[in-house]
Amino acid sequence: MPHPTDREPVHEPKAPIVSVDQLTIKYGSALAVDQVTFALQQGDQVAVIGPNGAGKSTLFKAIAGILSPTTGFVQIGGSQPMQHICIAYIPQRSQIDWSFPVTVADAVLMGRVGRLGWLRRPRAEDRDFVQTCLRHVRMDGLANRRIDALSGGEQQRMFIARALAQEAEVMLMDEVMSACDVPSQEEIYRILAMLKEQQVTIMVSTHDLDDAAARYDQVMLLNRQLIGFGSATDVFTPEKLKQAYGGHLRLVQTAQGLMVLSDATCCGGGEGHQHG
Repeated sequence: MPHPTDREPVHEPKAPIVSVDQLTIKYGSALAVDQVTFALQQGDQVAVIGPNGAGKSTLFKAIAGILSPTTGFVQIGGSQPMQHICIAYIPQRSQIDWSFPVTVADAVLMGRVGRLGWLRRPRAEDRDFVQTCLRHVRMDGLANRRIDALSGGEQQRMFIARALAQEAEVMLMDEVMSACDVPSQEEIYRILAMLKEQQVTIMVSTHDLDDAAARYDQVMLLNRQLIGFGSATDVFTPEKLKQAYGGHLRLVQTAQGLMVLSDATCCGGGEGHQHG
């Protein structure tokens, strides 16, 4: 299990692992996140749903301590996120320079920097730990491959291995299923189940309402403001989905359940998701 270092505060025993209170973030005059409040307990797995531009990535970056709130606050285990090295932010693949000449093992080893400090060289046990993390995501056979030679699903699993090497207690996965084929998605879900057993707290942004309802403890519906947070049954109602997606969403009631039809503006190309 993860353990604090001298540089990281100990979590307060009764504090939520993630606490967000009246969080507001602006880019200049543009409002990205508006008065969002929620709390997560250790081991929670949450799917974050919303149209493009809803503030999902901004929310993740604020929890990770990459962005500072305009107003409100974020706490990890009772203290500010920038004090913690137990938070791993896995960005969208489009934000990464995949031409950087580094191997899979070296990329995962970067997850050890927070534990080691920038000036300390990795030890043999650190490199062994990296191999263990790669085995957990079934990529130990690709340790010496360059990252630009990986498939989309392999790239995502590499980032999860780096988060494991970091000994992260909170993982924020931004569109982790994008560019993944079905076998790659199932492999990531296997890893999420493993992390659940280890009581790692997970937030995953996704556009897939079916998988969000079926595979996560809770769902969060976001469009700058927090529209709903809880069980999929309570959150994925026609009223709340229309509030989140506006005119970019059509809801059709079928014998099997509620069919959500989204256009390319919000979900990347005429996808249909059924929610019963």
